[in-house]
Amino acid sequence: MAKLLTIGEPMALFASTQANVPLASAVHFDKYMAGAEVNVAVGVARLGHTTQYITQLGMDPFGTFIKQQLAANQVGTDYIGVTPDHFTGLQLKDRVTNGDPDTFYFRRDSAAAHFDPHILTWIDFADVRRAHLTGIFPAISEQALQVTRQLIALLQQHQVPITFDPNLRPALWPDKREMVTTINQLAAQADIILPGISEGQQLMGSRDPAAIADFYLHQSDRTQAVIVKLGPAGAYYQTRTGDHGTVAGFTVDHVVDTVGAGDGFAVGVIAALLDNQSLAAAAQRGNAVGAMAVQSAGDNTGYPTPAQLTDFFTAQMAQQKV
Repeated sequence: MAKLLTIGEPMALFASTQANVPLASAVHFDKYMAGAEVNVAVGVARLGHTTQYITQLGMDPFGTFIKQQLAANQVGTDYIGVTPDHFTGLQLKDRVTNGDPDTFYFRRDSAAAHFDPHILTWIDFADVRRAHLTGIFPAISEQALQVTRQLIALLQQHQVPITFDPNLRPALWPDKREMVTTINQLAAQADIILPGISEGQQLMGSRDPAAIADFYLHQSDRTQAVIVKLGPAGAYYQTRTGDHGTVAGFTVDHVVDTVGAGDGFAVGVIAALLDNQSLAAAAQRGNAVGAMAVQSAGDNTGYPTPAQLTDFFTAQMAQQKV
């Protein structure tokens, strides 16, 4: 049984170990498991909650690697299909010492893009307390979009609250108009929405956190809260009842890789809500896990255990007193 349910496309990630060397020239890589939703499943599991990850893999070495990695990270694999007809996705990422790394994907026509809807009939919703969706999986194919909509209907039927991270990937959409329309339609089905300020600019035309929150709270009666990611500045939260505030971010000494920080934020928020914490406390934990994530090379290797998270908060408090 799982407290958190999520669906997505996992990929084998080859991350260059050579700083500031273009991907075309890099020859040394470390292999990881990657994918926005799988990052969240791993992070929430690491913080002590049961998770199940829904996907479809290819019958290939990368698919086997991902199932092994999921099991090693205590992520449930009961709802993973395998097909011999399509391959598991692959991602390359370079190593930079400043800014965001370049990435390149081999995912078109992948196994996840051909997800078999019958897999949804395997799901046991009995103990599911939350579901997490992003805008990436529905962007990879029309099949994945329809599966996302089917899963949302099932989640609502079973009264499972949904968090939704837009996680925009313009390259996966035919055009910006379709991306904006579809993402906002999906967001309207969520209980809690987690946009970033740059995503707000693209999806509703403003970088103002309060305006972004107002837009989504007025778009749908189903949405109960919006938490807007502000980057290093922290996060702004607002609820349907009018509660709102800004939670400060955390300072880190050394940024290794910014990929996975946004998913780390979702990890912190979801784990805190599963622990029955307030929305403000959830935003604070999201800030903390995001800050910890940027200090490691893998997309999800920097996500903490409960003890590591406690140590991080303790160190931050001590630093503030100095």
